[in-house]
Amino acid sequence: MEEVKFEMGNTKFLKDIEYPKDLKKLKLNDLRVLSDELRDFLMDTISQIGGHLGASLGVVELTLALHYVFNSPNDKMIWDVGHQGYIHKILTGRKNQLKTIRQKDGISGFLKRSESEYDAFGAGHATTSLSAGLGIATARDFQKKKFKVISIIGDGSMTGGMAYEAMNNIGLLKKDMIVVLNDNRMSIAPNVWSIQNYFTDLMLNESYNKLRNKIWNLTGKVDKKNSDRLRALAAKIEGGLKGVLTPGMLFEALGFRYFGPVNGHNVVNLVKTFEEIKGFSGPILVHVFTEKGKGPSYASKHFQKLHALNPFDKTTGIEHKKATVPAYTKIFGESLAELAKKDEKIIGITAAMPDGTGMSIMQEAIPERYFDVGIAEQHGVTFAAGLATEGYTPVVAIYSTFLQRAFDQIIHDVATQKLSVVFVLDRGGLVGADGPTHHGSFDLSYLRLIPHMVIMAPKDESELRNMLYTATLYKKGPIAMRYPRGNALGVETGEYTKMEIGKGEVVREGKDIAILAIGNMVHNSIKAADILSGKGIDAEVINMRFVKPLDSNLLKDTFAKFKKVLTVEDNSILGGFGSAVAEFAEQYGYKNDILIHGLPDRFIEHGKPEELHHDLKLDDKGIADVTEEFFNQKKVKV
Repeated sequence: MEEVKFEMGNTKFLKDIEYPKDLKKLKLNDLRVLSDELRDFLMDTISQIGGHLGASLGVVELTLALHYVFNSPNDKMIWDVGHQGYIHKILTGRKNQLKTIRQKDGISGFLKRSESEYDAFGAGHATTSLSAGLGIATARDFQKKKFKVISIIGDGSMTGGMAYEAMNNIGLLKKDMIVVLNDNRMSIAPNVWSIQNYFTDLMLNESYNKLRNKIWNLTGKVDKKNSDRLRALAAKIEGGLKGVLTPGMLFEALGFRYFGPVNGHNVVNLVKTFEEIKGFSGPILVHVFTEKGKGPSYASKHFQKLHALNPFDKTTGIEHKKATVPAYTKIFGESLAELAKKDEKIIGITAAMPDGTGMSIMQEAIPERYFDVGIAEQHGVTFAAGLATEGYTPVVAIYSTFLQRAFDQIIHDVATQKLSVVFVLDRGGLVGADGPTHHGSFDLSYLRLIPHMVIMAPKDESELRNMLYTATLYKKGPIAMRYPRGNALGVETGEYTKMEIGKGEVVREGKDIAILAIGNMVHNSIKAADILSGKGIDAEVINMRFVKPLDSNLLKDTFAKFKKVLTVEDNSILGGFGSAVAEFAEQYGYKNDILIHGLPDRFIEHGKPEELHHDLKLDDKGIADVTEEFFNQKKVKV
């Protein structure tokens, strides 16, 4: 790992901050200077190593204020996802480890319970913090303990239905917990601030709250008939004011006491706000406006790119390394737009990831047939199912790991009705720095068990284009294509060709042992066969292309020709491609030795894909080693 250097000694306060208790020694106004130091430190670090930047730049003051007012780790802070958690990590004993974030054997890019006692709940997927917070608050009350529970959720995560399910339950149970809505919308009218902040100050004012409670108590002392009328009138007056001046009526209706909007970059006022509300009981929601990417001048123009960056020039925001071969994501996006221009029935759907899935290319080319449903994968899949009933061809592009969230909808709303929905799973296999929450380790397994589902994986960009084309023409039910993160191989693409469903190909002939590979493992297997050739082992490599249905004729020929068959996949060995091959052999009574090689039955930590593939023997050398050992065994190890 390349050494990352910082001039910590030049800071006034940050050099002495290791844990939240160190913040308590500072004066309130010192936090303004510390905010600037934290932002500079974060920029210095991430510009050298890459990482999620925009969200964390936006919550510097908010994170400082929370740790200044509350007493973590006794008080529990639950951060929704971890993109906004870098400052939290810096303030909770991991300042000197930040230079290792998202790198092999370094700290995680997300919150992780095993990493720190300050990480109350781990998450890489969005919309979990409110449900988890309610669980923690309920457990606290069962144990009769005394601590605060604070769930911090972004406005993007509020597009997910799970957030509202949790809020409804929190309001119903009336648990003592605080929800901080980190609203980092990019368009906040300046003239709104003065009115909203004034009203927030009014609601937080001690005199206002005492008066509010006194009026409520006094109205309860008159006879019941008049008491109910007076209380209803008081509630209407207060609710009317909030409805006119704030967006808080929705949250009030869900059972929360609403405060905000609050300027999320005024650390002094944030501290005062949290000091006031920490004495209140019941569900509290604090609405905080922040600016994603706060700090660098180029943030407002490139705030989406600031979400996750490779190493970059911190002055310009330009990444140092530019790929010479386009990414699979871009190839998919361009291909979809091309096909959609020729077929008006093709609809593009994504879940809050237009850039990450390449769907932004269709968004620009054919905006009327592009839909971003937000962080709502379940809704997105059923939305696609509805479109399919009317003869459209919805192409649902979602990261492999995020499509897991819509598993029931794929079964219940699509497959049972045999609807023609195209699923495109970006980030299939090991994705690298985001680690176990984002690896696409299970898609071949969880899709394979669904009746009527067709599953395919391209070996290169040419097959990707042809598989997508084939999928848009397939009208017999759901069909899925998965491909890895990263750059393609640089092969020529040519015109679109319709592929035969369930048809594989022999890409390298051999006579000693067969290697059956799927997706990005085909290229590695070909190179492995070249290595084996130098050792006197002649391996045949087969690109199966389809996990479901399997090419039965090709498999029968392979089992007849070779005693030993190795399967290779960038997916869990449980229930995946290799399992399908082994099940086929069992079904037809073949007694060949079969070794399933893929991801082991555990969560794989973060690191560059090439590092992880090397460790798991899924690179060319590793596959060659596994194949050689298997070939030389008299019996398969169990």
